Amino acid sequence: MTGYWRVRPNMANQRVTSAFLLGLCAALTLSAQFKQANPTPPAGVQQQQQAPGEGPLFSAKVNLARLLVSVRDRQGAIITNLNKEDFHVIDSGVEQQISVFERNTSMPLSVAILMDTSASTKVDLHYETGSVLRFISALLGSGNPDDMFALFTFNWHTDLQVDYSRNKGRAAKALNSAIGEGGTSLYDAIYLAGDTLQGREGRHVIVVVTDGGDTTSYKKYNDALRAAQVADAVMYPIVVVPISGDAGRNLGGEHALATLAASTGGRIFNPSGFDELDQAFSDIIRELRTQYLIGFYPKDVKEEPRRFHPVSVTVRPAGMRTIARSGYFEP
Repeated sequence: MTGYWRVRPNMANQRVTSAFLLGLCAALTLSAQFKQANPTPPAGVQQQQQAPGEGPLFSAKVNLARLLVSVRDRQGAIITNLNKEDFHVIDSGVEQQISVFERNTSMPLSVAILMDTSASTKVDLHYETGSVLRFISALLGSGNPDDMFALFTFNWHTDLQVDYSRNKGRAAKALNSAIGEGGTSLYDAIYLAGDTLQGREGRHVIVVVTDGGDTTSYKKYNDALRAAQVADAVMYPIVVVPISGDAGRNLGGEHALATLAASTGGRIFNPSGFDELDQAFSDIIRELRTQYLIGFYPKDVKEEPRRFHPVSVTVRPAGMRTIARSGYFEP
């Protein structure tokens, strides 16, 4: 058997079969890509007449597209002192006006941690477990007190071990009892994590600790990518136990993860040993604490339900490199 979802502890190990996974795909909601406009609508939106005592009504759709952006210089150092005027956003080939700008945003985080417990990780699983627990402690020990994490383990099925909370004890209990066995349903795990992130307030992050190869998923690469993009999630894969093939190291799974990371505004980590695993987690936390939040109301671009809008972000200072997701899906 392959590819079902079990939920702990809230659903008593309920198994979600492949038919249910297909149902989830049909039921995806795309509202996570946009947030309702707050105090001031963009120019050109006309206010409708209203009855006495009612709040203002507007005649146009005012949806805010959000981007989380990291900026680095030529040496790779993170840059945190740029201003709104330094950024340029292009949506579907059209330059957009930035309406929301936050430097080093402290919006709350929802972090889905995906832990590979397939047979290929069995020997070194205890190293990964310890590092993940230290990451959770560091994540919750600073930043926004509303930051939360969820913990998934995956092999030939996916278990939601801890739903979004700050319960480190439950995570420790789940990870310390993990056993490496079975295949690797990586794309199923990403797809399901994306589904749980939709509709949550604040920033969405998926951290994947894996050996890099998918072997038993029902879902495909494009399903996983779309789920992460629809959830407005930044992905950080950490490849810790590469799979060896007949001609040496098999890079196919790692290339897929690198593309997933780049498309969502994250980046992949390839620690050369378990002593570098903690450093990878530290780098992720630092990046999350130094992101710019940029928001804009899409203007002069084609509107079509579920249409993918390619987006690029550049900065004015020469030599700077931006890291942001490649686009968003329209509701």
